[in-house]
Amino acid sequence: MPGNLPSIADLLKKKPADSTPAPVTAAPTPTESRASDTTLPPTPPPTAKASIVIGDNETSTKLTEKMQSISLRERETEVERAAKTKSVPYISLKGFPISPDALVLIPEEQAKQIKTVAFLFTGPELRIGSTQPEDPRVKELAFELGERHKTNTVVYIMSEESLSQGLKMYDALPKIKPIVKGVQITEDEIVKFQAQMTDFSSIAGVLEHSNVTDVITVVIAASLKLGSSDIHIEAEEKGIAVRFRVDGILQDVAKLAPEQWKKIIGRIKLISSLKINVNDQAQDGRFTIYQKNNEIDVRVSTIPTSFGESVVMRLLNPDAISVEFEALGFRPASLKKLQKEIEKPNGMIITTGPTGSGKTTTLYAILRKLNTADVKIITLEDPVEYKVEGLNQSQIDYSKDYTFAKGLRSILRQDPDIVMVGEIRDLDTAEIAVQAALTGHLLLSTIHTNDAAGAIPRFLSMGLAPHLLAPALNAIMGQRLLRKLCKECKQTVEIDAETLETVKKHLDEIPEASGETKVDTANLKFYGPKGCDTCNNTGYKGRVGAYEILVKTADLEKTIIEKGTISEYDMRELGKTQGMVTMTQDGLLKALDGITSVEEVKRILGL
Repeated sequence: MPGNLPSIADLLKKKPADSTPAPVTAAPTPTESRASDTTLPPTPPPTAKASIVIGDNETSTKLTEKMQSISLRERETEVERAAKTKSVPYISLKGFPISPDALVLIPEEQAKQIKTVAFLFTGPELRIGSTQPEDPRVKELAFELGERHKTNTVVYIMSEESLSQGLKMYDALPKIKPIVKGVQITEDEIVKFQAQMTDFSSIAGVLEHSNVTDVITVVIAASLKLGSSDIHIEAEEKGIAVRFRVDGILQDVAKLAPEQWKKIIGRIKLISSLKINVNDQAQDGRFTIYQKNNEIDVRVSTIPTSFGESVVMRLLNPDAISVEFEALGFRPASLKKLQKEIEKPNGMIITTGPTGSGKTTTLYAILRKLNTADVKIITLEDPVEYKVEGLNQSQIDYSKDYTFAKGLRSILRQDPDIVMVGEIRDLDTAEIAVQAALTGHLLLSTIHTNDAAGAIPRFLSMGLAPHLLAPALNAIMGQRLLRKLCKECKQTVEIDAETLETVKKHLDEIPEASGETKVDTANLKFYGPKGCDTCNNTGYKGRVGAYEILVKTADLEKTIIEKGTISEYDMRELGKTQGMVTMTQDGLLKALDGITSVEEVKRILGL
């Protein structure tokens, strides 16, 4: 028998129990196959057959992978060729080290929607890749990112495979990755952290045992619980100071270890879309806290300091401006005057006071009262801090030369009934505001002066014509915010003789024409702070406005036009003749009512 091939008889003699696999011999050559019709190729045992099948699968898989690789290369080549045709730069993100600082600049949802990701951000330069760079939405995004971050933005074309690589990188971002658009603080997290915080000392304890990921969440949860308007986080020589501004007063909350600074500032900058690698320049950013029934915008400001940076986060809580018009703190006589003025179809109503005196809250309360279906209200703000349904709110953008003056001109072409201008800062804006008030519009705005008496001299010093200003004015309000005594722990107090005499003098000078009841200064009773758990042992909880309202009268209008210039002293004297109650007098009346303390009036308004 040619070769070593076994015969059929030999194969049949094999014992079934013998499980030793037969050796796999080489396949016969064509010559050997024809040598005898009685010979057959050896039948490989089952294990040998399985081995051959597995080998076939591996080959098939490798072949498929090879074909896919070729296909990917062909598609990349097509995209690269298209880039040259369109004169657009090309990028492949396969294996590219995408910068997290860049990736977070575009929210994941938006990246998926317009098929675009940011892959490199150095500060002066920003690179974004898109499968459709000619899409108007991509161009608009590139422009917006360039303006917002003051950077040169270049759009690259890339393949769908590169897009997938970029989108996968979002999963590698930190736990709070939606922070690009806002911080998702769940109700469970707030309840969990707030349950552990009863006062400032307990907040410090929770922060001490929190990891860096949770520090910001804990701080925000605590600030919301305490009604804080601002969060201050400051790098100091021996640690990190965390402070809250509650009812206008900064209060120490906690001291954190200095070695945590880099991680904490990095996290704050990440969630605020700030440049993480820039620490020697001031930066401004913002993010949003999304809650179940509320959204709180947070404006973030950083400046370099000796030991690092100082961070201030202002919480723009919509609840802060949800005060009803009647609940602002106006006394009945003053409220009646103001209601009469805002019911007029045209004219100017101006509020005055320093930053943080409640001007925005007052204006929004007035707008909500006037916000009905039959009127059109447009606001011009820098920036739009609170979004209110029913108002058309426009934001100033100096980078695009959209100023108060230019914005106001455009607004007046929109046929509004009521216009609110965030602030009158210059002559151009003042002149357009006056023209609007004289041509059938009710205009609300603010100006930075110490009190109502200082507003008209300020307008005149800008160069505003007296004969235009006088007829345009309706009323001017001066205002401050006073802390309210805690209802749970306030107590009667005695004030020193000198302060008492000063208080009596102010109360005796309240004009008879004011509409206020004459105060019996012989029997005065005042209250002061004590401190309890409800008010975190401060003695105060919440704030109320102290107001003065100067209403335009025929005498006032005549004086402005005839004199052409007028001092604050003259304005105050004119105010007295019409029955104006000053802010100090208003504050003392509230102290007599037990709403605030003489000490607080003295601190804010002076005596």
